[in-house]
Amino acid sequence: MRHATDYLTFETPSRRDYVNITPDVEDFVRRSGVREGLVLVSPMHITAAVYVNDDEAGLIQDLDDWLEGLAPHAPTDRYRHNNGEDNADAHLKRQLLAHQVVLPITEGRLDLGPWEQVFYAEFDGRRRKRVVLKAIGD
Repeated sequence: MRHATDYLTFETPSRRDYVNITPDVEDFVRRSGVREGLVLVSPMHITAAVYVNDDEAGLIQDLDDWLEGLAPHAPTDRYRHNNGEDNADAHLKRQLLAHQVVLPITEGRLDLGPWEQVFYAEFDGRRRKRVVLKAIGD
């Protein structure tokens, strides 16, 4: 059984951002040498998420608006977690999206549906964060 690990690093300029990482995951899968298996994509931070959806600007804005409606950033004093920080909403937004995704590898390629793309969602940006990529299979 083969396995491989790599990391992506992000430092988004905004508090909230959505980054299409599909090409990075595809490149990693190719380099991993895994022909049939799975790839795990997981943010290593509790204020970020990884999810799969369509790469369409309106949908991304709708998702952001929906998350902000459910867990608004302000006023920050509404949250008990904000003891010296102002990122309680980021923790909640992360819970609403996928913490991590496991995706199929078929014939050495990432096997996504026709419109599926992999995204890194940042909810407390402006500092360095990582995503782990782990492929396993034959």
